[in-house]
Amino acid sequence: MNTGTIENLEERKEEKHPKRDRRSARMPGGKSGGGPNGGGNNGNDGDHGDKGGREKSLWENKYAEPENNLNLGKSRVLMWFLLLIVLMTFGGLISAYVVLATNAALEWRPFELPFQVWISTALILLSSVTYDAGKRAFKADRAESAHKWFLTTTALGGMFVSSQILTWLALVDRGLYMSGNPYAGFFYILTGVHAVHVIGGMFALGYVVLKTRQRTGPGEGRAKLVTDVTSIGWYWHTMDLLWLVLLFLLGFWK
Repeated sequence: MNTGTIENLEERKEEKHPKRDRRSARMPGGKSGGGPNGGGNNGNDGDHGDKGGREKSLWENKYAEPENNLNLGKSRVLMWFLLLIVLMTFGGLISAYVVLATNAALEWRPFELPFQVWISTALILLSSVTYDAGKRAFKADRAESAHKWFLTTTALGGMFVSSQILTWLALVDRGLYMSGNPYAGFFYILTGVHAVHVIGGMFALGYVVLKTRQRTGPGEGRAKLVTDVTSIGWYWHTMDLLWLVLLFLLGFWK
């Protein structure tokens, strides 16, 4: 009597929970509910395992993507913050230059710009063109071409700074110093501060040159590098535009 009662109870439990049994039969890992020892369709074990792996991968990517996007967004925000500081710095210097230039002070004595200034202008404009070429090549997965373009941009930046040094030496040969002539002082300050920022951009370019040489594959690393290339491009083009503004002021607003 007791044995029959236990069997009846087990049959009632199986009738009461048929869905749970079917779910257990479809569990990944190869165990199906076809027999007491889990000996179901063993040929589908690999399919269930692959499906479970794919589901796990999709799960991880789904919840990792917002964090990656947040990191990339932080990188852009930091670059915009840096550019804001740069623009505020030059804005203050340019404002002081304009005030003194319009006061018609007797000690304000402008002079003709050395020809090295025009060489500097050509170099920095060309560097913006080569940087854009490198960025397009990188986004098109032409890593070798991008590496060469970014390396060329870095070299042009170095040539620009060298031409600035030659400009200062030419002014010294003329006997033009910072003291005694506010215009000469602003020339040295504005071009010097700009050269320092260009050197900072060259360090960032060196990072891009090294990374493109390593040929980062698809994934989070490449997404970060694309963001870095874009952000550094904003900085470099800003240096280009600032130089054109300084050239206009020093050459035509005297």
